[in-house]
Amino acid sequence: MMYLAFLLCLAADHRVAITIDDLPRGGDGGPRDYESIRAMTEKLLTPFRVEKIPVIGFVNESKLPAPELRKILDLWLDAGADLGNHTYSHANFYKTPLAEFEKEVIDGEPVTRAALAARGRKLEYFRHPFLNVGPNPEAKRAFEQFLTARGYRIAPVTLDTSDYMFALVYSYSPLKARVVNDYVPYLTLITQFFEKRGMEVIGHEIPQILLIHSNQLNADQMPQILAMFRARGYSFITLEEALKDPAYALPDDYTGTGGFSWIHRWAMAKKLKFKTYEEEAPDWVREEYLKRQKSP
Repeated sequence: MMYLAFLLCLAADHRVAITIDDLPRGGDGGPRDYESIRAMTEKLLTPFRVEKIPVIGFVNESKLPAPELRKILDLWLDAGADLGNHTYSHANFYKTPLAEFEKEVIDGEPVTRAALAARGRKLEYFRHPFLNVGPNPEAKRAFEQFLTARGYRIAPVTLDTSDYMFALVYSYSPLKARVVNDYVPYLTLITQFFEKRGMEVIGHEIPQILLIHSNQLNADQMPQILAMFRARGYSFITLEEALKDPAYALPDDYTGTGGFSWIHRWAMAKKLKFKTYEEEAPDWVREEYLKRQKSP
């Protein structure tokens, strides 16, 4: 019976929208010059372009001069991707006054908006850095009203991962093979957990929204990541398609220091209790991540 259940899981008609944060490059310790970012970006986007898989990238416009950033964003658009706003400098709403955080959104628009407009498209989605939606309910509501007035929709996350930890450790050559060995199995455990928890909280299969980051690890491992999802019966959809599910209209009342999956937020709003959370990155990854953060 357990084997049958396993086979049924693999045959399930799951759906996932892939979202990639911190464009043009996240905090993986890799080089930040234009040519290095261009090479990483082209490798990251190749399977999306070739296989016509939907993807959306969320941009921090402070990370490259505008002319170079535009070239990188055009690579994303050439691959069929969508683009969203991730604030100008990856500001943390919990630590940033409302007016300053709103300015982060405005300052994070010009290059992205122009790149989309050149193709007859509009800037529509906003992703909170650190998944932090505000320090208190009043700030959260005020900011959401600001976003609505500027034509934005919030991009939630259900498959929340610590890929950024693996990515920084991956930049340290002696540990690359170990990261590769553990990374996709870790993503598999995250996916398994939220598949089950989503059913418990929502009561039906929901289209998942994956959050990972723009870095060399994901550029190198994207074919394996996509293969993992396919092996579990997933098809790839746009963020817009995922948000059509009624679950994404459920109350989300959480504010505070943390940033985590919307499945947990919906569970909190429903006052549901449970004993386990998703798998953390392995101890060795977290230890090495902290070492790399402290390195000069």
